[in-house]
Amino acid sequence: MTGEAPPISRRGLSRRLTVQALYQWLVNETSPETLLRQFREQEEGLGRADPVYFEELLKGTVAAAPDLIVALVPFLDRPINQLDPVEHAILLLGAYEMASKPEVPWKVVVNESVNLAKIFGAEDGYKFVNGVLDKLARVTRAGEAGGST
Repeated sequence: MTGEAPPISRRGLSRRLTVQALYQWLVNETSPETLLRQFREQEEGLGRADPVYFEELLKGTVAAAPDLIVALVPFLDRPINQLDPVEHAILLLGAYEMASKPEVPWKVVVNESVNLAKIFGAEDGYKFVNGVLDKLARVTRAGEAGGST
């Protein structure tokens, strides 16, 4: 055993880039088209990330943001405008995948979101993300996640 972390999947890399792009969208109100161009033009480009999935996640999350916020608000412990922008971006992405990607198991959505919060978020932000998305899954994926509790 080398102790190295397992390689990140192409979709995992796409999620990571999407969180970074959503952060810029939330903080600077940068358009998704501008963000897509910027990420593609960076020296590393999109690297090993899946460019189609990245674009789909970014555009889909931004387009669905008003509905995603409505879905998330009942599970938040503070007003949405008081969320840390990193946690806000991760929750939007997680809610989008939960609602729009039924082929991705809800536990994968939550796990990927928690991992993103551990990488980019505040020290215990991942616990908040986990709690919110777990509760959301029990509503949006009731059959898969065990129903409303």
